[in-house]
Amino acid sequence: MDEVEVRRRPGGRSARVRREVLDATVQLLETGGLDALTVAAVADLAGVHETTIYRRWGTVEALMLDALLSTTGAMLPMPDTGTLRADLIAYATSLAAFLQSPLGLAVNRALAVSGDEPAVAQARTRFWETRIGMSSQMIVRAVARGELPAGTDALLALEIVLAPLHMRALLTRDPIDPPLPEQLVDTALAGLRNSPPR
Repeated sequence: MDEVEVRRRPGGRSARVRREVLDATVQLLETGGLDALTVAAVADLAGVHETTIYRRWGTVEALMLDALLSTTGAMLPMPDTGTLRADLIAYATSLAAFLQSPLGLAVNRALAVSGDEPAVAQARTRFWETRIGMSSQMIVRAVARGELPAGTDALLALEIVLAPLHMRALLTRDPIDPPLPEQLVDTALAGLRNSPPR
C-alpha cells in the first residue's frame, strides 16, 4: 500500500505543479498582458523554481501557448444546438466576447507575435490544430445533416466566419458590435450553401 502511494506521488505532484504554472501564466496575461509574462514572474506566482519551467516548457512562448490551450477549451466550448446556424452564431458570439476581454486580447496578440523556434512552433501548431479540430465538428455535423454540401471545406467555412473577428481584435482594433457574429454567419452560410461541390 505504502509503495503504491509513493509511486503515485510524483505524477500527482507533477500534475499539480503544471496546473499551478499554467494558472499563473493565465493570471499574468489577464492582469498585465504580454509585458507581464516572464518566466521569473510565473515562477514567483506559482511558487516554483524557474528551472522547473525551463525544463518542462523551454521558452515562455511555449508555456504561454500551453496555458492558452488549456484555458480556451473551457472558455470557448463547442456548441451543439442541432443546427449549423445556431452553432456558428453561438460560437462566434462567445469568441467575440472572449477577444474583447483582457485575456482574449492577450491571447490574440500573443499568438500573432510568437516566434518560430521549434518548441514555440510546435506549441502553436498544437494549439491551432486542437482548436480547429474541435470547431470543425460543427461543419462535419452540418454536412451529415444535409445543411451543407458534401465536400465543404471545414477550415475555410470557419475562417470565413471567424477571421473578421480576429481582424478587428488584432489589426484594426475596431469594436466588435453585437450584431456582427450573426451577420458573418448568415453571409458565410449563403455562400457555402451555394458553392459548387468540390
